[in-house]
Amino acid sequence: MAYQLINGVRVWGTPDEGALAQANTCAETGRVVQALLMADHHKGYSQPIGGVVAYEGQISPSGVGYDIACGNKAVRTPLMAEEIKPRLSKIMDEIARRISFGIGRVNQERVDHALFDDPDWAVYQAVGLQEHDKLKALARDQLGTVGSGNHFVDLFEEVGTGRLWIANHFGSRGFGHKTASGFLNLAAGRPFLGNAPGEHMDQPPVLLDLSSEVGDMYYRAMQLAGRYAYAGRDYVIDQVLALLGTQAELEVHNHHNYAWKEQHEGKEVMVVRKGATPSAPGQTGFIGGSMGDISVIVRGKDSAENKEAFYSTVHGAGRIMSRTQAAGKMNWKTKTRRGGQITPEQMMAAVRSYGVELRGAGTDESPFVYRKLQEVLDAHADTIDVLHVLKPIGVCMAGADEFDPYKD
Repeated sequence: MAYQLINGVRVWGTPDEGALAQANTCAETGRVVQALLMADHHKGYSQPIGGVVAYEGQISPSGVGYDIACGNKAVRTPLMAEEIKPRLSKIMDEIARRISFGIGRVNQERVDHALFDDPDWAVYQAVGLQEHDKLKALARDQLGTVGSGNHFVDLFEEVGTGRLWIANHFGSRGFGHKTASGFLNLAAGRPFLGNAPGEHMDQPPVLLDLSSEVGDMYYRAMQLAGRYAYAGRDYVIDQVLALLGTQAELEVHNHHNYAWKEQHEGKEVMVVRKGATPSAPGQTGFIGGSMGDISVIVRGKDSAENKEAFYSTVHGAGRIMSRTQAAGKMNWKTKTRRGGQITPEQMMAAVRSYGVELRGAGTDESPFVYRKLQEVLDAHADTIDVLHVLKPIGVCMAGADEFDPYKD
């Protein structure tokens, strides 16, 4: 097997000391069946990013995290990338203009959707009518917006065929963040929309019994946030398809910050994946590299090692440099940063050398801050097959001043 067993934690790739310590804390808290680290793992909040924890009868709102249902949608179009390259600059300008990027952004165009009539909104009525109305209004305003951090809308050229792909990466936006904060507040005996004290990165996971009222409410709210994230990613992909005057031939769509009820090792468990992609046999997924590296479409193998991975794999290349290390410390009054190791000039030179048309993004998302994707894919070679290799040609993200610490 390609993984190491370290204090009972199954670890793929090179162990990161901080992430491993967090995984050990998770493994020792609650009714844990197994804790695992995918090869792109690094420190997160409570549960490491790239971390997977399977529980009996419990769910962890801190494990799912603040960006509930963050994930990717990727579609292949009938277009060839060469067909659009002569107007790529204008296309990326239009994507940046038409799609709303950044913290707290609302959609320029109100999006109506059947999910606003979903019966699971009753969860928020149960915690208070004011909370329900505030969160539903926020969700309506932000549906179809992308956010900041490492969230993107990208165009890709498939290696070998030249086909054009579109992909995006984001989750449930402010609605998901306030849902996570609200249930962490309830678990600590605070009001749902109350001000939470500062939480430290290495605190033990917050756990809720699925049989409890609050545990059931969180599970329903998380699923609603998941449907919301799917609707948002669908909307953004549809916007880009319309801009290009084409349609999707093939689509791949997954969450990677979420919890699933699954059968493993002869029992039903709740598998909490934070920054980890489901990879059941035959299941497809998108795994993104940096803006100067490949991304891939993968399919889970029916293998012993994939089973031992609880049918989980990486969600990206994995950071090797923190946002503050790369971009420097932000002075929010002056909107300037100091002390960053990567300059904008270095980043732009790297992106240009890779042939990418870039809109937005700061040095904290430059190619220098991530591992090479192939390294982490190699660590999972016995669990996934790579179906399509994609090279970015257009990358659109929030601007350099849009820093968000909750994005994975």
